[in-house]
Amino acid sequence: MKKIIALNNDWVFCKEGVKETVNLPHTWNGLDGQGMNEGSYYRGACTYTRIIPRYEGITYLELKGANSVATVKINGRKVGTHEGGYSTFRFDISSFLSSPKNFLEITVDNSENKKVYPGFADFTFYGGLYREVNLITDVPETRFSLDDYGSKGVYVTAKTNGDVKVKAVISNYQKDVKVLYEVLDAEGKTVASAGDREKLHVDSPVLWEGMKNPYLYTLRATLKKGENLIDKVELRFGFRDIKFDAKEGCFLNGEYIKLKGVSRHQDRELIGNALTLAEHKEDLDLIKEMGANSIRLAHYQQAEEFYDLCDEMGFLVWAEIPVISRFSKAAQENALNQLEELIKQNMHHASIYAWGVQNEITITSENEALIEGIKELNAYAKLLDPARPTTCAQFTMCGLDSELNRITDILAYNHYFGWYMKTCDGLDEWLEKFHAANPDLKMGISEYGAEGVLGYFGDAPFQGDYSEGYQALYHEHYIRSINANKWIWGSYVWNMFDFGSAIRNEGGVKGRNNKGLVTFDRKTKKDSFWLYKAFWSDDKFVHLVGDRYPLRKIGAQTFKVYSNCDKVQIKVNNKQKTVTAEGVFVFEGMEIKAGENKITVTAGDIKETYIITGVEEYPREYSLPDDAKSMVRNWFVEKDSTKRDDCFSLDDTIGDLLKSEDILGMVGGAAGKLLRSPLMFAVKPFTLRQLLDLPIVNLNPEMVDMIEDYLGTISK
Repeated sequence: MKKIIALNNDWVFCKEGVKETVNLPHTWNGLDGQGMNEGSYYRGACTYTRIIPRYEGITYLELKGANSVATVKINGRKVGTHEGGYSTFRFDISSFLSSPKNFLEITVDNSENKKVYPGFADFTFYGGLYREVNLITDVPETRFSLDDYGSKGVYVTAKTNGDVKVKAVISNYQKDVKVLYEVLDAEGKTVASAGDREKLHVDSPVLWEGMKNPYLYTLRATLKKGENLIDKVELRFGFRDIKFDAKEGCFLNGEYIKLKGVSRHQDRELIGNALTLAEHKEDLDLIKEMGANSIRLAHYQQAEEFYDLCDEMGFLVWAEIPVISRFSKAAQENALNQLEELIKQNMHHASIYAWGVQNEITITSENEALIEGIKELNAYAKLLDPARPTTCAQFTMCGLDSELNRITDILAYNHYFGWYMKTCDGLDEWLEKFHAANPDLKMGISEYGAEGVLGYFGDAPFQGDYSEGYQALYHEHYIRSINANKWIWGSYVWNMFDFGSAIRNEGGVKGRNNKGLVTFDRKTKKDSFWLYKAFWSDDKFVHLVGDRYPLRKIGAQTFKVYSNCDKVQIKVNNKQKTVTAEGVFVFEGMEIKAGENKITVTAGDIKETYIITGVEEYPREYSLPDDAKSMVRNWFVEKDSTKRDDCFSLDDTIGDLLKSEDILGMVGGAAGKLLRSPLMFAVKPFTLRQLLDLPIVNLNPEMVDMIEDYLGTISK
């Protein structure tokens, strides 16, 4: 029988000639990848070395995650290279163990690589051996394959009628080896079994019903030679069915369910992506406390134990590969490989309801090569796992009539109306137009959010001030709009937690995206967290918005409370008011005096008391620093510090723009639609800037800036 030996301690780590002893999981970007030091974050090759003993028989080296290209050598001989930073992979090292003590060297490189996804994105590409490394010893000659894309060599799918289908990949199969498949219930009782046959049936199965009842069965696959057990694989799975309807939304096991979701990047402050089980569990506990029932695991394959926990806790999971932002034909083979790893390693998980094949892939252009590439990924996902729907995350400027909207089984859009463009009302206008134009499409919202930097607070929050107050106003609008449209099958807040983005420096914070509902260190729940708890959770509570800001201006003040109770009372000093509402309770005209003020908020049996101090003016540190007051950077596009002469701009003529297939491929953008109109052929000598200045065009400045950003990414 196989044995797992952990190799997580006492590695010699070498970066640019400097060596230190480290334990795994480990990343070298825990600080510089989060703007925590003076230098730019390191993207390059580093090595991990240690001594391993020789084992008799077949031995594998297993790496659970190495970002992003890893090359393994033993005693100076190359074992193999793996491209892709987020999946499990293994190498048979049996023939390389030539002495009692063997020198293992793993080189990990997170440099930019045009043949490996992701190429460009708004998050830190942490380098390192950031998940566990194991030796698998005593591997039998006949075994469930360890070579099938990092999987366990056994795959299971189940239907709600009790039918179970098993597929196993067996290495070196011999006729005297017997195969047995068993299904065990949650108590460990065998409820179905079959020898050699790959179809089983469980009578009256208990369904996996999400958070309502996340009931799991276990598939046990064994290989026996005579009476000797030579190999065993166990996978937990659930009987469940999920369907989507363009008008009615989502149904789990035939029962309507609104997917109330958040997106999750795996990293956290100072640690980067080098997480243990404790951090994974803490993240899920916070998500559950808020009342979410679904998670988009963006933008890459995440840890096996995280999917396990989602199975156990009943979360519905959108899992995806890092085909993001910028399509690359050179990386298509790698995309297909990462997709196969994601699916084969995780298709048994009851929590995973869809495979995501791309995110915001039309940022730079939309052309035939891109469309064909996404079609290929979608078809491959369907081939590997016909039982699950495929999905994708478009971005706002991808047109309502884009061919990309009709490739995957379901789709969703990333929208930032009210942050990067227009106002929050833009969301409602867009949703109405989209549904009218595409009543047959099954649509969700895959991202939406606004920055909320801890420490910024005031009476009149406004778009672009990076305050918690505006972040909360933004989310108030979005949650109501999403709830008002039943045809939206689900939505995902961007993001549950602040996360590292080494290329960022805005809002007075370096190296971080601050759109999280919870801070990077998981210690502080922002006001927006409590807003979602008010709409999503049944655990009764009251929360005074801005409760962490003890100074308020003297005079009449408006207080806001988030609660999932029907009626809330507030008492400010000797004056009290009661409001009946849903989620958001607003109390106007509450007088604040100089010095100490006692605030009491009551709902039923719940009572919270706060002390605030009345002051003449808010302290300066409550608002964005002067040197940080710049226009919100639009991260839908890749910026360059200098305008390149070999790329397009608004100052190019219509005639020149019409010659570019990439420009014409921007069918989702306002510029693309304008360029395709008959008017353009009559105005070829004019620049696009001149055309956009016409009153009939009526584009806001943010949209014009966005168009110029797109043009600046396309070579002439």
